[in-house]
Amino acid sequence: MQAFLKGSSSQSTKPQKIKAAGPSGEKKQRPIPWVEKYRPKCVDEVAFQEEVVAVLKKSLEGADLPNLLFYGPPGTGKTSTILAAARELYGPELFRQRVLELNASDERGIQVVREKVKNFAQLTVAGSRADGKPCPPFKIIILDEADSMTNAAQAALRRTMEKESRTTRFCLICNYVSRIIEPLTSRCSKFRFRPLANDVQEERLLNICEKENIKYTKEAIQALVKVSDGDLRKAITFLQSVARLNGEKEITESAVIEIAGVVPSKLVDGLLQICYKGTFDKMEIAVKSLIDEGYAATQVLNQIHDAIIDASLNDKQKSAITDKMAEVDKCLADGADEYLQLMSLCAVIMQQASQSS
Repeated sequence: MQAFLKGSSSQSTKPQKIKAAGPSGEKKQRPIPWVEKYRPKCVDEVAFQEEVVAVLKKSLEGADLPNLLFYGPPGTGKTSTILAAARELYGPELFRQRVLELNASDERGIQVVREKVKNFAQLTVAGSRADGKPCPPFKIIILDEADSMTNAAQAALRRTMEKESRTTRFCLICNYVSRIIEPLTSRCSKFRFRPLANDVQEERLLNICEKENIKYTKEAIQALVKVSDGDLRKAITFLQSVARLNGEKEITESAVIEIAGVVPSKLVDGLLQICYKGTFDKMEIAVKSLIDEGYAATQVLNQIHDAIIDASLNDKQKSAITDKMAEVDKCLADGADEYLQLMSLCAVIMQQASQSS
């Protein structure tokens, strides 16, 4: 039996060896998403969030940190900032032992807070880094998307946060600070992450294009910045998708709009012109063609919203239309029919536009 097992194991290893040894004998590097590839490795590389970077740098100099609460829109650098700070504090060797990161995809109910988090927080740490730099005598627990934790779990966390302050620092990360209970927010230093400015995003995207040898037009980069809406992660993901789609060709504005799923502005403007001056039958055809083309109703809604805000309607008309938009947005989130919801919105726009201003 043992001989048979030995023979089978030796047979199974042969093909792996042949695969590993390529024609050049070098191991091929796995492609990774650019979002991970260009994630900041140190606090200085974090873009735009000057206040947070300044406070963290001071804390890192003294090898100490308060409990932190990072909040703001997605893609603004919240997780990247704390991971970069932790790497600077502990170095690559101790990082895995000293940092516990729990995301919304992990189980984070009251039981996990009582067991996993509490047990990790109670462990004392000592020792120094391999490079001789001072290493802080505490660990870091990162709770990403903390606003999706239940109130009971958050309540259980506050006692642990207070009790284990000697050995552990907590970093809560969320999009909506209003969903974090008051006892937790009062125990943390709060930092708001702002949506990234257009010029900062543009600079990062141009830097990536240079490193990846991508040909691009100025309009394409501006379109990436516009469709990402202050979310750098989204902008980098779109850039990689367009680059893969285009191959060696130059990235253009139309390619960016196509990959981002944005409705061409002439189609939105055409639909609104029909609502202002056309007939109900024409409006029905225009809405149906938008849905048949595969454009998402939520995307159409967002673009109509921006156009209505800039339209030459009076405040009363705009408020009636935006009130309907809120209702349509809720219905779409609940899974209502896209065609019917857009039709009901366009009918309200047509009704308001027909009234004398």
